[in-house]
Amino acid sequence: MLGRLILLFLLTPAVELALLIQVDRFIGFWPTIGLIVVTGLVGSHLARREGLSTWQRLTARLQRGDLPGTELADGLLILVSGALLITPGILTDVFGFMGLVPLTRTPLRRLLMRWFRGKMEQGTLQVHVGGFGGGGPTAPPEGAAPSEDWQGQGQQVPNHTDDAGNPAAS
Repeated sequence: MLGRLILLFLLTPAVELALLIQVDRFIGFWPTIGLIVVTGLVGSHLARREGLSTWQRLTARLQRGDLPGTELADGLLILVSGALLITPGILTDVFGFMGLVPLTRTPLRRLLMRWFRGKMEQGTLQVHVGGFGGGGPTAPPEGAAPSEDWQGQGQQVPNHTDDAGNPAAS
């Protein structure tokens, strides 16, 4: 995994630099700079708009007592896409816009959900939650029974349904 990340962080800037040099040769230096600025501004506007829309859907779904799996996946995609769009480059902008436009975000969300489901069924999904302050697990409040850690298997993964009430597409 570490090798993949190092490769990603080495290859991505090299590919982006090569693409920016080609765009500079094609349209010139200042138009290339303008393109970077415009995609950053448009991307931040789209990320804000789509993020607020997703947040509203998420809170409405929670208020109805439903699980917001679709909205959480959309939120993750919007967050990553927004980060990609503020990174100068052509390739990152393409992937960033794909995650922000609902038409292309839907297939990405299905792919992400399929990946998560596969990891959960294999029992290889690990979630680490941390915070500031360095504190470890805390004792339950006085008089409360200690909670058991869930040690479930992949077959015990809760089912997820989308807005239409149908099982989510995998």
